Amino acid sequence: MSVSELFYKLNVNFNYVVAVTLFIIGLYAMISNPNLIKKFMGLNIMETSVFLFIVSSGAITGGKAPIIGEGLSSGTVFVNPIPQALILTGIVVAMSTTALALSLMIKLYEQCGTLNADKIKELK
Repeated sequence: MSVSELFYKLNVNFNYVVAVTLFIIGLYAMISNPNLIKKFMGLNIMETSVFLFIVSSGAITGGKAPIIGEGLSSGTVFVNPIPQALILTGIVVAMSTTALALSLMIKLYEQCGTLNADKIKELK
């Protein structure tokens, strides 16, 4: 494989490369930080990468939204709407879990005085 072919494939699959990179960054943030807020931010980054990956899998270059209307011919290519609908649901679930987790972290901070996971383990 030549360098130009490699750059072409990288350009075509750029969104998948970004999704994997975001997932690795989020995983590193979760593993390396003892702070609970930073761990949860890493989880949110990982969620975002999964959303990007799934939406990218449903995209078709030159595809149109699957809305029947005027100006469509029999050869019109439509994108798959199911990944987009799943991701909209996933975004709502992610927002609600973020709100719940942040409220629990506030209560935990009020009880323990820290959000460091290692120090919280020692408080038992």
